[in-house]
Amino acid sequence: MKVTAEKNEKVAKMTFASVYPHYVSKVEKKGRTKDELHKVIEWLTGFDEDSLQALINEKVTFETFFQRAKLHPNAHLIKGVICGYRIEEIEFELYRQVRYLDKLVDELARGRKMEKILREDKT
Repeated sequence: MKVTAEKNEKVAKMTFASVYPHYVSKVEKKGRTKDELHKVIEWLTGFDEDSLQALINEKVTFETFFQRAKLHPNAHLIKGVICGYRIEEIEFELYRQVRYLDKLVDELARGRKMEKILREDKT
């Protein structure tokens, strides 16, 4: 599937705070913890727990969330299909970053080992 400009804009305007509880619920239903979720989010974005809570309280959009993030240098190693989209083929940077986060949350919920989720460049 191809991401449209309209879809990208819709996701850009969504607040992180509106999606975050769904991330927590998804991982906890599968026996993972909120701490593990925070570790994954921190790996991807650089946001520690306090920063994350401040962004939630501020009700920032995904656009602002990722503008403020310091994306991990190995984020490009996140590949595969999420919600019908092949991550590495997504043209819109913001949409790709949101799908990076979705993919990591999905991997955590599916029981993947943390070392595999927090990708290390094997060069």
